[in-house]
Amino acid sequence: MRNSAIMTGREPVGLATESRTAKAVESFAVYGRDTGGPFVLVSDHAGQAIPAELGDLGVCATERARHIGWDIGIDGVGRRLADALPAVLIEQVYSRLVIDCNRAPGHPTSIVRESDGTPVPGNQGLCAQDIAWREQVILHPYHDRIRRELSARASRNRPTVVVALHSFTPVMRGKARPWHAGVLHNKDSRLAHIMLDLLRHEGLTVGDNEPYALTDTSDYTIPVHGEQRALPYIELEIRQDLIAQPEGQAAWAERLARLLPQAWRAFCDRYGEDTP
Repeated sequence: MRNSAIMTGREPVGLATESRTAKAVESFAVYGRDTGGPFVLVSDHAGQAIPAELGDLGVCATERARHIGWDIGIDGVGRRLADALPAVLIEQVYSRLVIDCNRAPGHPTSIVRESDGTPVPGNQGLCAQDIAWREQVILHPYHDRIRRELSARASRNRPTVVVALHSFTPVMRGKARPWHAGVLHNKDSRLAHIMLDLLRHEGLTVGDNEPYALTDTSDYTIPVHGEQRALPYIELEIRQDLIAQPEGQAAWAERLARLLPQAWRAFCDRYGEDTP
């Protein structure tokens, strides 16, 4: 680790396993800096990369650039937010078409054969070794890096809030989604409800567990890193047409950099200073 438990910049991790040529694989990036605040930002679907060994998965560039390949715009929001808070952002760099880092290993949608009507030929007929390789070089290093970050903070008894950043397509299967953003929560809804109220006070249409509901089986990052550790958390979804361009990304980063500390102060006031 560089200078402290917090690492910044891009970090090469992982090695290809037995059936592949041994070479370094960079499966996550770390942005921002820790200046003592409570927030740790994570972004499961920020990247579009595909390992060279997998070619283009049989999916053309136009299709890979759609929401099926990544969370459009969330990379720009996350990096700006990391700078503005400031906070550390741990970001997955590979496309969700290779493996979805917000799904448990073995989940039916961990490696999709089809997504929103688009077949993924490179994901057809995978053997157990193929699946294990993707887990070992992409999924596990990313989540191990999050674990190290949270464990380092826990060892110093530091208050920590996990903030998972996502974006969603404005139209899915022909149905328009009216929300500007969504706040997702599962077993612990306390901080989510505070953030929901703050966002709605901005005049926004905000979904409560919409357009997705966070559950133990539908998600992986928050159940593992937030709820299993009993940490306060928020999972945020922002509609992609609002953050597809740099101006929208900057506006949402500014909004979240303002509202997240407000939500945390309200949380501490409401639930006591001893809350982790």
